[in-house]
Amino acid sequence: MDTSAQRRLRAIQNHLTSTAAGNDERSLLRPNNTAGEFFSAEQGYSAVLPEKLQTGKWNVYRSAWSPLKLVSRFPDHPEIGTLHDNFVHSVETFRDYKYLGTRIRVDGSVGEYKWMTYGEAGTARSEIGSGLVYRGIPKATSVGLYFINRPEWVIVDHACSAYSYTSVPLYDTLGPDAVKYIVNHAVVQAIFCVPETLNILLSFLSEIPSVRLIVVVGGIDELLPSLPSTTGVEVLSYSKLLGEGRSNPQPFCPPKPDDVATICYTSGTTGTPKGAVLSHGNLIADVAGSSLAVKFHSSDIFISYLPLAHIYERANQVTCAHYGVAVGFYQGDNLKLMDDMATLRPTIFCSVPRLYNRIYSGIMNAVKTSGGLRERLFNAAYNAKKQAILNGKIPSPMWDRLVFNKIKGKLGGRVRLMASGASPLSPDVMDFLRVCFGCHVLEGYGMTETSCVITSMEEGDNLSGHVGSPNPACEVKLVDVPEMNYTSEDRPYPRGEICVRGPIVFRGYHKDEVQSREVVDEDGWLHTGDIGLWSAGGRLKIIDRKKNIFKLAQGEYIAPEKVENVYAKCKFGAQCFVYGDSFNSSLVAVVSVDPDVLKAWAANEGIKYNDLEELCSDPRTRAAVLADLDALGREAQLRGFEFAKAVTLVHEPFTMENGLLTPTFKIKRPQAKAYFAKAIADMYAELSTSDPSPQKLL
Repeated sequence: MDTSAQRRLRAIQNHLTSTAAGNDERSLLRPNNTAGEFFSAEQGYSAVLPEKLQTGKWNVYRSAWSPLKLVSRFPDHPEIGTLHDNFVHSVETFRDYKYLGTRIRVDGSVGEYKWMTYGEAGTARSEIGSGLVYRGIPKATSVGLYFINRPEWVIVDHACSAYSYTSVPLYDTLGPDAVKYIVNHAVVQAIFCVPETLNILLSFLSEIPSVRLIVVVGGIDELLPSLPSTTGVEVLSYSKLLGEGRSNPQPFCPPKPDDVATICYTSGTTGTPKGAVLSHGNLIADVAGSSLAVKFHSSDIFISYLPLAHIYERANQVTCAHYGVAVGFYQGDNLKLMDDMATLRPTIFCSVPRLYNRIYSGIMNAVKTSGGLRERLFNAAYNAKKQAILNGKIPSPMWDRLVFNKIKGKLGGRVRLMASGASPLSPDVMDFLRVCFGCHVLEGYGMTETSCVITSMEEGDNLSGHVGSPNPACEVKLVDVPEMNYTSEDRPYPRGEICVRGPIVFRGYHKDEVQSREVVDEDGWLHTGDIGLWSAGGRLKIIDRKKNIFKLAQGEYIAPEKVENVYAKCKFGAQCFVYGDSFNSSLVAVVSVDPDVLKAWAANEGIKYNDLEELCSDPRTRAAVLADLDALGREAQLRGFEFAKAVTLVHEPFTMENGLLTPTFKIKRPQAKAYFAKAIADMYAELSTSDPSPQKLL
């Protein structure tokens, strides 16, 4: 841009009034060399770029941090293009800093954390990678990781990056069949496991012919099984592989940014898991962009307990390594997480709404049962501190001393940053966390196919109920979905399907071009299937799903038709509607009963009633129907989270006339959701009062 144009821009900037908080320079008008004649910075956290498309009046949103160019590298370290580059930088910069910590056992009880430095982890990474090369595992081979979070998981992942292997996380939440499928689909040649998962692998070893090497973390060579040579599989301990690598050092075989870093399999909804292919460049871009607005320091301590098989925790680990953060691992038992946090005293806590909801419920129940003066004091402190935060003021430290320091101690007392992902966090819970823990609470939105973060909130943004603005490494647009009445013309805010483009978008699904083309169009836009709206300040809010697939609060995907097809065999029911959403951790069901069957059952049970509606409302009737649904679910081998936990019985059938069925007799979900809104709300209220888990947590 010539100097005269720059002078004109400066002159205009001097007359602009920022719509964002303060005089943040991100809200000023800037040149845009990439998307037409101009862009609008009126949105505050986002910059709006006009893009001429075939139909519609869609605008493309980018982060106000980098509206002119999508971020693909760390601005202060452009030489880092791969995960290997990133860890080399970490080892060189933070060699003697604490890196990976686990709790050690003293006299049978769990004690303090023992730490491995960045330098020590770098050495172990080289030895494991050298050991794999020594064992003849070829470059670009898939290496499976089949155990929960611990230092060895991270070290093996670093070794894969340094020697150009593709890491493939394995997890057994979907059962051994899924593990078997992933190993065969990704042609995994080496698997790292623990003694517990070794037994599962050995049970179907003949069905995973690509596997040549099994490395047992925590295993003792003398106690490991010796397999017949005919299997072609060797089993050895992690410590033995370390020793082999130490004795036979091999040079790094660095990957290129476009090389595949990992194949991250998603649980899917029906059928088999899908393998999202993510390159080194994808992951570096995601972390480089998402960490622009949130500051991390080498003095930070992070607790790792979210599954490393999921992209959320993988991205957290890349971030921690880049900034020299110390990572302490939990014991492996969620019920002991609070004890681990009290010992570790982390400064960064990344979790999911399900846990935050339990913390909220546990504390609120404790407050209510305390009664009297304590309850009044808590409410007074809470309201005063919340009001100060919303007004951008510093709350009085008196409230922390009187009330909140004890609550902060539940998480170790030092948490300065909380992040929530995987599903929406209730605005009430977010405000509660900000008040009680006195730290930044940020919410983000992302998916495996985008290497994690699509949008995230910024530090200092105290408005809740949204998922922030675009990651500077991508651009986002909302596409009209007329069949659901979501369009760019909607007022007061545009609505539509969330689409994402940029260096964070994955390479496609492994060996599945058909599904890859279904989600990424010819212009490079990934269609998420989520419905969003642009709210004030250029913030994105998730409001719906385009497809009949939804996430529960713990992040599991549900295909309701699959569950309904199982429940269709219910002896009491003629029709069934299954519902769930991202604010709740379980499914509920509405069953339209068969009147004759229900009356016959009631007569046999000796249950008296005045009419069918009264019989449907009887707790004994609901319990009998739910028991039958449970039996059908077990018979069909539904996963635990696919079982309905509450049921409402109605005597009115679902019909086209009452707007609940399509002409092809499929349930019209948005209409059914609205029609049964009170019943759904009542069931979730009932479940929340019967769930004892919050008390267990705290």
